[in-house]
Amino acid sequence: SIMAAWTYTGGPKPYGYLGFGEVFVFAFFGVVATAGTTFVQDERVTALGLGVSVPVGLLAVALLLTNNLRDRPRDAVAGKKTLAVRVGDRASRIMYVCVVVCVFLSMPYLAIVRPWALLGLAAFPLAIQPIRTVLRGAEGPALIPVLIATSRLQLAVGLALTVGLAASG
Repeated sequence: SIMAAWTYTGGPKPYGYLGFGEVFVFAFFGVVATAGTTFVQDERVTALGLGVSVPVGLLAVALLLTNNLRDRPRDAVAGKKTLAVRVGDRASRIMYVCVVVCVFLSMPYLAIVRPWALLGLAAFPLAIQPIRTVLRGAEGPALIPVLIATSRLQLAVGLALTVGLAASG
């Protein structure tokens, strides 16, 4: 994980500037962080740990997408080929919306194992404003409120999932 963090923007070929940042953020901030923590505690990878890693990783991806969408024009000039630069403005906005929506679509799976995990859905209203702002075409500094709102969404989902998982356990 430390090597992945360093090679995101460092080393001879930083993968964050090759369009792979979102994939690695999902893998390391979602799967490795969440399922890895479960493994350290339970000495096994569980379906629940992997399942919870999906919304956790997707929210980290949403933050990165927002940041890369905001920086897209400057990154393109600088030769940083982030995913937002590679796919363009419209596709980046659609990806942001899809990623945020998928956070909530992943929760019914968790409810199979821990029914109260559906408490995570209570955070959905916090997703509406940043989605609207992104779809309305906000650019540059106008995307900073989206970063803030997405961070709040990440916190709210995390807290609601934690409570729901604990209540079902």
